[in-house]
Amino acid sequence: MVREAVETHFAEAVGALTPGPSGDPDLPVRPGSGLTGARCRELFAVQLGSRLLDVAARLMRGRDEGFYTIGSSGHEGNAAVAAALRATDPALLHYRSGAFYLARSAQAGRLAEEGLRDVLLGVAASAEEPIAGGRHKVFGHPGLAVIPQTSTIASHLPRAVGVGFAIEQARALGLPSPWPRDAVVVCGFGDASLNHASALTGLNTAAYGSHRGLRVPVLFVCEDNGLGISVRTPRDWVERARHPALEYFHADGCDLADAYDAATRAARHVRDNRAPAFLHLRTVRLMGHAGSDVESAYRTRKEIAADLERDPLVRTARLLVEAGLAQPDELLARYEAERDHVLKLAMECGRRPRLTSAAEVMAPLAPRDPRDVAAGALRAAPARERERAFAAPPESEGGLTLAQAVNRALADAMAADPGVLVFGEDVARKGGVYGVTRGLLRRFGGERVFDTLLDEQAVLGLALGSGLAGMLPVPEIQYLAYLHNALDQIRGEASTLQFFSKGAYRNPLVVRVASYAYQKGFGGHFHNDNSIAALRDIPGLVIASPARPDDAAEMLRTCLAAARVDGGVCVFLEPIALYHTRDLFEEGDGGWLAPYAPPARWAETHVPVGRARSYGDGRDLTIVTYGNGLRMSLRAAARLTAEGMGCRVLDLRWLSPLPVDDLMRAADLTGRVLVADETRRSGGVSEGVMAALLDNGFTGPISRVTSRDSFVPLGPAADTVLLSEAEIEQAARALLTRG
Repeated sequence: MVREAVETHFAEAVGALTPGPSGDPDLPVRPGSGLTGARCRELFAVQLGSRLLDVAARLMRGRDEGFYTIGSSGHEGNAAVAAALRATDPALLHYRSGAFYLARSAQAGRLAEEGLRDVLLGVAASAEEPIAGGRHKVFGHPGLAVIPQTSTIASHLPRAVGVGFAIEQARALGLPSPWPRDAVVVCGFGDASLNHASALTGLNTAAYGSHRGLRVPVLFVCEDNGLGISVRTPRDWVERARHPALEYFHADGCDLADAYDAATRAARHVRDNRAPAFLHLRTVRLMGHAGSDVESAYRTRKEIAADLERDPLVRTARLLVEAGLAQPDELLARYEAERDHVLKLAMECGRRPRLTSAAEVMAPLAPRDPRDVAAGALRAAPARERERAFAAPPESEGGLTLAQAVNRALADAMAADPGVLVFGEDVARKGGVYGVTRGLLRRFGGERVFDTLLDEQAVLGLALGSGLAGMLPVPEIQYLAYLHNALDQIRGEASTLQFFSKGAYRNPLVVRVASYAYQKGFGGHFHNDNSIAALRDIPGLVIASPARPDDAAEMLRTCLAAARVDGGVCVFLEPIALYHTRDLFEEGDGGWLAPYAPPARWAETHVPVGRARSYGDGRDLTIVTYGNGLRMSLRAAARLTAEGMGCRVLDLRWLSPLPVDDLMRAADLTGRVLVADETRRSGGVSEGVMAALLDNGFTGPISRVTSRDSFVPLGPAADTVLLSEAEIEQAARALLTRG
């Protein structure tokens, strides 16, 4: 069997070592270090196991029994980081963290074979793998406080800050937490990832919070091997690029004692001061980026050989031999015995069952329990708590606007659930740009209603960490266009967590977004975005789009309950142009106002996920719409009905999942369907609606009218590209006159 170059080098280098005089395992492995000989031996076993996992992964790939070969060789020094922390400290790991994972597994009292088996089952994409169940090879385990990360870049850094924030927030609010009150969050990443925008967000958010006097106990660990696949990182770049406001620690990550001492100092700083720190470990990357990587295509033989000379496994062996704690022959024999064991384990894991159906794959994607969600949506605060939350009961206020209804529903939710947090840019003192959160700060305090720095990735990262900690975050994104700055926090982080952890980890989340176009006197693309295509293709994401005040309150309650019950990730799109709208047909008619339902009526007014709302009983045409299109369609339908053309209007309300049953029922009642869609013609909601009609066998005439495939310009020019009421009426007349 052909061996990897790292294996040959290990045998030669260790075989040439000269033993020192017999040493005491209870003493430091070398003078001045806090790493004892006994601990060094334990960590060597972990490093050896990690190295052999990489060897096994390559062999499994060759036998078509393994599907992942990005390894941890050269990064085994991160075992020292695990040793400097506690088994209960939440960890969001770098994808070269094999040694850390094995060390954490041992810290938790598990057998060495258990940690090895976890990783090998992941390599084999086995359904028996304990965290992702064959959906991806990740480092994660709920019993080890290791939160799975699937990204190869740094999108988990904002979440890591959110976890640190949540640990302290739970303490301040007296809420239970999955982690000890003095826990430290560790977050690992590579030197190339340090340049990513999400890494900068994570570091800056932690530094900003600490500067403001907040407690942010996060240890950032940059494992710097000098390469991003084939692109070199300048040797001094990590030290220069790390945030200047973070306490900085550095060590040779190939020297276990040095790495352990630096990690111990860094962890102590974070734990004692509840302040973030940056640990810079210089490592090497052995065996290339992955099994398919031909490293010689972009690195010289001299560079590759120089990294081999720094092999952390060899250097830990040298520590043990020179300290008189092991003999070279003993270590080589141990390597061979462990190699045989790991390869046999790999052969066994490679033959374990895999996922075989779409139903199996998708089972943890977005589990839904409508009955429990409905029950959760009915839970109101005790009367005394509601009295504290409201100067007067909102149900006694008469007709409310959309903005007022959302505000009252948020207050009701916060009164009923002490874990509900409302935050974002300008939401606290100002009460939001449109006043939607006005008064919540005064009623519920700055620990539950607060302003964030201006960074949407940071806003969502805080939410993702808070959700993991058992809270219910309701972050606000100020405008729909701004959400796209941070979409991967929803796509790559929030929506994947349950999927890649079989539901062991959840991040319940309701993201409120001021949305769509049609603002008067305040325009331009960034305040009038009408694209949600990037949201609609995210598996499992719930997209709510209320248009009327009464729907807004009920749908928000449903989203909050779905987050609590199902761990759902919900985006709540609030039409800006309808926030303060009062009238429907004529000025002063109050037709767009609606009363707020008292808790006693929440059961009858409950709006389940994926249920539409119908207006009118016409039998000639169904106009399918949502958001701003609802008001325009109702006005157009009223004129057509007055002329004897029977129209009904279906408000979708939910854009994902689409209310297909209600859509088909409304379409069949009239036999003609017009889709009035305020998003763009390409990639807009109408495409999904028409596809649903055709897929489900609708054979009647279908037409659509949409906004143009354009960004929204400033001022009156916006009317030239946005869907209009006149266009809806014109398209309806044309469809009604078809044979």
